[in-house]
This record gives sequence, structure tokens and C-alpha cells, in this order.
Amino acid sequence: MGNCCSDVGGGMAAVGGTATSTATGNQNDAVDLYFQYRGIHGLFSQIELSFSATNLRDRDVFSKSDPMLVVYIKERDGTITEVFRTEVVLNSLNPTWIAKYTITYHFEFVQTLVFHVFDVDTQFHNVDVKMLKLEEQQSLGEASCTLSEIVTKPNRSLTLDLLRKEESVTSSHSQHCGKLTVHAEECFSSKTTAEITFKCLDLESKDLFSKSDPFLVISKLVGSGSSIPVCKTEVLKNDHNPIWKPVFLNIQQVGSKDSPLVIECFNFNSNGKHDLLGKVEKSLVDLENLHSGRGGENLFLPTAVGQNKILKSKLFVEKYSETVQHTFLDYITGGFELNFMVAIDFTASNGNPRLPDSLHYIDPSGRPNAYQKAIYEVGEVLQFYDADKRFPAWGFGARPIDGPVSHCFNLNGSSNYCEVEGIRGIMMAYTSALFNVSLAGPTLFGHVINKAALIASQSLANKAQKYFVLLIITDGVVTDLQETKDALVKASDLPLSILIVGVGGADFKEMEILDADKGERLESSTGRVASRDIVQFIPFRDVQSGGVSIVQALLAELPTQFLTYMRSRDIKPTT
Repeated sequence: MGNCCSDVGGGMAAVGGTATSTATGNQNDAVDLYFQYRGIHGLFSQIELSFSATNLRDRDVFSKSDPMLVVYIKERDGTITEVFRTEVVLNSLNPTWIAKYTITYHFEFVQTLVFHVFDVDTQFHNVDVKMLKLEEQQSLGEASCTLSEIVTKPNRSLTLDLLRKEESVTSSHSQHCGKLTVHAEECFSSKTTAEITFKCLDLESKDLFSKSDPFLVISKLVGSGSSIPVCKTEVLKNDHNPIWKPVFLNIQQVGSKDSPLVIECFNFNSNGKHDLLGKVEKSLVDLENLHSGRGGENLFLPTAVGQNKILKSKLFVEKYSETVQHTFLDYITGGFELNFMVAIDFTASNGNPRLPDSLHYIDPSGRPNAYQKAIYEVGEVLQFYDADKRFPAWGFGARPIDGPVSHCFNLNGSSNYCEVEGIRGIMMAYTSALFNVSLAGPTLFGHVINKAALIASQSLANKAQKYFVLLIITDGVVTDLQETKDALVKASDLPLSILIVGVGGADFKEMEILDADKGERLESSTGRVASRDIVQFIPFRDVQSGGVSIVQALLAELPTQFLTYMRSRDIKPTT
């Protein structure tokens, strides 16, 4: 097969169709509203882009390339911004990526897209793709087009020549490095999701000294007769009778309940050459009937003469259920608010605010420092979801005038209330605090997290339709790591998410522990495990150098965290 994802666990993890991948509905809702708030309106719709490539260059010595696609948007002024990365496909010169990119199509704008294919080195196969440094990977070629060119094609598929960057300076001497095909589909918001648990019996053994390591790939058939993968299950080792974790398929994602699906069972091989153990072609209606009839469907293998070889191996549907999944915007339009809160690090490691080398330096020219940028860029988006735009704002790690070091003080200087008016109010309170406190330390998060959790808890008790978002901006690694974990585990039961921005040159490796992106839930000192992931951490310097806006980077997980909370408590939006 040569087409297995390797962003987690060397290609053995599930991709697409998982509970979290279907949670947000539209992954770009927050960014869309950000554009609308800035006055960017007009005729637009959501477009889902799928990607495949053929005849890529082979840059590896003992195996084939391991390609990953990176998508950029080219602005009118020529600036290029990274917006998306696919998973890595192991050992394949003809990859079909499963991860899709959803973009808002604006009729009145020329939207230029740049695609860059990289060969990801073997040593990085277990690294999350968003953490990969592109300068450490080898280029396999790039291409560019406008979104209009794709959507105006009869089948909405455009095939582009991939060129090496250094070779594309003089077009007459350009050397082709394979082809990239981009397929576009317009998204219609279907809220019905099918949850399916698959089982196989009597799978064939392809490994010499052990049983097969099977996984399923589910693809939808498109008009041209080709197939586009929608999701794959996890790999189950040494198992001829596997039962995989449930997959979640949005009805719109596969077309309709009657649309044909191809379900292929492969034996995983680390070299990327996965053995086809058998396949079936079934619609969701067929799968639902297979479940209700409690029968199995024999797998088959295509043969060279065009006949299908029927196997004794069978596919069963252990569970089939359909649920209506409300989207993020359903809750927002139903009256739910996102209430913004901010906590700023005033520890001495930031440097003297009166000196230009300080992270807190207020430039007379008006150029914002890293703290001001983070407050403005995140706050400007989130304020749109907050009705009264009164934001709690705190500082920590400083000594107020004639007082001891405080790890949670009101940024406005008041001893009675912590709220300020709007983003401008946060900026003014921040600037004023710099001249009214003495920077101290250490860096403790526990106090501000508990303060935010108290507000969220009181709101929950009052049955208010509010979800809270705390932005913590810090220049150093947290000192009270276990206390912070305890506070986060406790807060995971509340309507609260925490965005952490690391500024300056500190090593923030330990901070990534708090952001449970790799599936390891936080555990408190008493052994209690967090009910969900509520933290998103990003170093500000990575945002600046990587080309991804801080808005996109920090809001990436917020709709999922919001929906996970609502659905786990069966809270439905008001209609």
C-alpha cells in the first residue's frame, strides 16, 4: 500500500474519523468569525481540499521517501503564511493523504495557495507533525495555484507539476519532480454522525513468525471512479480477529448514507508496503443492515483477470449508531458566550521594563512587545464572543507597592474587582501595572488557574451559558508544576480552557507536558486523571518564525475543547 500515516506512533495511530476529529464540525469557525468581525463579508463557502501525489522524487537511500504536504496562503503583498500540514505517509512515492484542509472560499478575493512537499526524515517519524522543523526536512517540490482554478474544474480536481524551489527560478530549465493533485468539495454542514465499530474474523496471516497486524482504511468513491480515503483505524498487533476502536463518520463527509464506501483491511509493515488482506464495498445503509442482521460480509481480493477472489475472512459491524452532533456555532448562536480572561507574568526574569532588552519594554514608537501582541491578537478574536466585553485581568509574580509578592493580583490595581473594559482596558491596565509593581518571582500558575476556575464554577452554579478562556502569557517554565497539574485536573470538570503563550528565549519543553496533545491526560498528586484536555500551549517565537498566526495556533483546539465539555455533560444548545 505504501500509504500509512506516521505522525504518531510510527504510522500505527488512527487518522480521521476519531471522536475528536469530528468534534468541531467546521474547524475554521473561529477564524471565519474573526474575518467577519474585521469586516470581511461577501459570497463565501467552506471548501474541503484533498491531496494526492504521483512520481515523487526518492530522496531516501534504503527506502522510499516519507512525504508530508504543507499548505501556505500567499497574500497580496507576497507574504506566505503556513496554514496546514498533512500527516506523514511512510515509504511512498505516490501518496494519498487522509488529512483534509478546509478553507473559506471568497468569490471576491484571489486566493493563492502554495503547496510544498517534504520528505520527513526517519528520526522524526514519532514527532507530531506540527512540531516538525521544516528546515530539517528535504524538499520534494512545490507548486502553486489559485483556489478558483480548482473549484472551476468540471470535477473540481487540478493536477499540478511539482518543481524544486531552486529549479523554478528559470521556468525554461525547470525539472518536474512529480505531480500533485488537489481535489475540492464544497462542505455542507450535516450534523448526523455515524459511530461504527468494526470487527474481522479469520484474517489471513502475512507475517512469517507472527499473526498479521491489521488496520482498516475507509475511502469514499468519487465520480471518476477513484477513491479518497476518509479515515483509518489504529493498527492492532498480532490479531487475526481484531475489534477496532469506533470510527465516527459524518454523513456529509461520505456524501450520503447511500454513497459507496471502500473498506480495505491491510497488514501493517513498517516499510510502508502494507499487504492488502481483503476489502468490501458497502454504503452506510449496508453497514447499518449488516449490524442489525448480525451477519458478516466476506472480504474479497481483486485478481488480474478482473474476477474477485472471495475469502473466508469476514467483516462484521459490532456497533452502528447515529447521533446528531451540534456544532460549535450552534451553541454560539444559541446564546453561549466565550468569556476571555488574561494573566500576565511579572517575574523578574522578564528584565527591567524601562530597558529596551526587557520583554516588558514599552516602545515609544508604538511597536508592541510580545505580551501586547499576544493579548491583542487573541483578545481581538475572543472579544467577539463576549457580550459585555468586560475581561478579568491579573498579574502574577510581582510585588505591589508596599506589599508582599503576589501570585494573583488584579491588573487594574483595584482590591475589589478584577475586570477591565475591552482589549484597550487590558492594554492600559498592563502598562500602568508595569510602573506600579516590582518584578519578583517565582513563576507560579496555580493561583491564577484556581482564580479562573472559581469564576467558572460560580457561573456553572448559576446555570449561565458561559464558557471561559484564560490566556496565560509567561516568559519562563512554571515552578509549581505539580500544583499547576492539580489545578488543571480540578479545572477540567469546569467550562474552562487555558491558552498558554511562552515568550522570550526560555526552554519550554516542560510546558508541553501541560498540553496533552499526545493523548496522555494530566494526573494530579492524588492520582486523579483530568477528565479532558483543557490546555493549548505554544511558544510565541515558534509562531513568529513558523508563519502560523497566533490566532490560528491558539484557537486550533478551542472548539474541540468546548464541544467535548458540552457533549460529555449532554448540554444542548438552545434552539
